Amino acid sequence: MIKNDVKIVLVGIGGYGNVYVEKLLNDRDELNASIAGIVDPYPGRNANYGRIKDLNIPVYSTIEEFYVNNKADLAIFSTPIHLHATQVCYALVHGSNVLCEKPMCASVEEAKKIIETRNQTGKFVAIGFNWSFSPSVQNMKSDILKGVFGKPKRLKTIVNWPRDAKYYNRNNWAGRLYSEDGAPILDSVANNATAHYLHHMFYLLGSKFDESVRLKDVTAELYRANTIESFDTCAVKVTTEDNVEILYYATHAVKDSFGPQFLYEFEYATIYKSEGENDNQIVARFTDGTQKIYPDPERDHLQKLFTCIEATLCGNQDIPCGPEAATTHVQAIAAMHESVPDIALFPKSLINLDKDITWVEGLSDTFIECYKQWRLPSERKIQWAKIGKRIEI
Repeated sequence: MIKNDVKIVLVGIGGYGNVYVEKLLNDRDELNASIAGIVDPYPGRNANYGRIKDLNIPVYSTIEEFYVNNKADLAIFSTPIHLHATQVCYALVHGSNVLCEKPMCASVEEAKKIIETRNQTGKFVAIGFNWSFSPSVQNMKSDILKGVFGKPKRLKTIVNWPRDAKYYNRNNWAGRLYSEDGAPILDSVANNATAHYLHHMFYLLGSKFDESVRLKDVTAELYRANTIESFDTCAVKVTTEDNVEILYYATHAVKDSFGPQFLYEFEYATIYKSEGENDNQIVARFTDGTQKIYPDPERDHLQKLFTCIEATLCGNQDIPCGPEAATTHVQAIAAMHESVPDIALFPKSLINLDKDITWVEGLSDTFIECYKQWRLPSERKIQWAKIGKRIEI
């Protein structure tokens, strides 16, 4: 049965959550959706709090308070990683479909619980990996599934993104492995700011439109320069169940940005995105010299919201990036930590501080060269490099 207006509860409106606030306030009629309530312990910090009050949108401190006397067709979560699983399941049980920001959760056990609860309630769960919802990526994945490029051979991605002290001090869980009560967080460069690009490789290789590829093993190198519990730098080698090699390099401990860049080798074509090329378009170059261009998927970064509103209106369960698609990323992050239980510190002599950015001398060039050569730092005998154990999935 088609409804005229999707009632949405926004859980967490600080940080990225404000993107949803602004879109829903500015384009309510166009979206056929409205804010039924907001859940946030500190709503006054939101730049749109005045508008929220003027519109008499009810605000609650906890999700439990909202559901006492309210219902929502769709719950959107922009909350800390370690709260995702509990909150998502609570919303499902109370009758809401769910759009949860990435990453889905902090453990494989939590992922299983989300899938189980979704199946029991008959609602849908979408995980907000932006690119997976974009028409550009959907077209690319369709071409991969149809065999347009032949079989995948190997894939690689690099993202060198500086982050300053403010980034790690923005909340009480950034860079943390566990919460005060022992709940896993596993926040890191690979599980937060650059998580999209790791997941993207897994998603493209999935055998169905709503699944990611299954993994065979993970070997990681994890490092930190910042004074955090988790890692701010990683170089990772992943092997899929079909023996496709995936290499991933990501760091916050640099002073200059580079990437994201990626290159995916297939039998008949190479798919790539290079910095500054073609207005961030993705290019598939075939061995015969022809090309196919895919538009920048970042142009559709809120397609996830539109997809979930439409799915709620029509009772459609065809969500491109749900728990099954996002679980591979959860498994990879867990395996990375298992591969390197004790995260290595960069040598103090290489660590610098500039404009509140902690960066490692030579790291950017090292990662770029590793990326070019399809090798880990340890394979290039870099002095500070320490490789972890190979973890079978």
